[in-house]
Amino acid sequence: MSNRNKNDYSPILHEKSAEYYWKGTGALSIKTFSGGRAMYQAGHGHFAVEEGRYLLLNQGQEYSISIEADLPVESFCVFFPEGFVPEVGRSLTMPVNTLLDEPFRTDNGQIDFVMRTYEILPELSCVLQQMRLDSMQQLHDEARLEEQLYALASVLIGEHLQVRRDIAELPSIKASTRQELYRRLYTGYEYILAYYKQPISVSEVAEAACLSTNHFLRSFKQLFGATPYQIIKEKRLQEAEWLLRHTDLPVTEICFEVGFHSQGSFSTSFARRFGDSPSAYRHEE
Repeated sequence: MSNRNKNDYSPILHEKSAEYYWKGTGALSIKTFSGGRAMYQAGHGHFAVEEGRYLLLNQGQEYSISIEADLPVESFCVFFPEGFVPEVGRSLTMPVNTLLDEPFRTDNGQIDFVMRTYEILPELSCVLQQMRLDSMQQLHDEARLEEQLYALASVLIGEHLQVRRDIAELPSIKASTRQELYRRLYTGYEYILAYYKQPISVSEVAEAACLSTNHFLRSFKQLFGATPYQIIKEKRLQEAEWLLRHTDLPVTEICFEVGFHSQGSFSTSFARRFGDSPSAYRHEE
């Protein structure tokens, strides 16, 4: 993977690497990976970016990325020119008469996206897949790429508006307090996604979110509809189910690999979640 700078700007970074580390700042960007995961640290947050999700980083955000894998991990990252996404946001949210009266007005501000991982929705996936294919085939068409960037930016604006609606539902008198609480709760959530395979406590996650344990527990369940422990357990079971379907690892090894400490509790939890014991589930597959 190569570093990027303002004198060598490209909207796409498409590379493969089994080991990689870089630290610096960059443009507003989408980070996606396949065949493994990448670990990011940005601000106070820890982010594990896995297949099917993307990390959204704001303009000028300082961050570090590390990849440590047995096989090469494919990265596909898209970088937006400064001011590009806010301008798309203006065109999507302003009244039509305003856009007609001021067609060439530019928005010099920046959108403060919540830094977190997001699910790759079908409309985003379609554009990213086409951009990835273009990159592999070394197709360079400026008009085509510009349209693709507009399509991606439109999805990001939609996500941002949904996040604002979610923030508005949190209990607080001040909007700024709701926004800060949302960011801290997601910092805790991302910490769980990054380290769920390891022994982690609720108090540890709350500390990562810079919240008291009681405040964190109460607010976390309201936002996510589940407790931190339930999220941790679900992630471990999902990972175990994937390993059973895609690898030949022994059930006992899978049990400890995903973070369970007892094969008995693993088998019981797996059966409740998927309707069969791990061994029976593998045979049925």
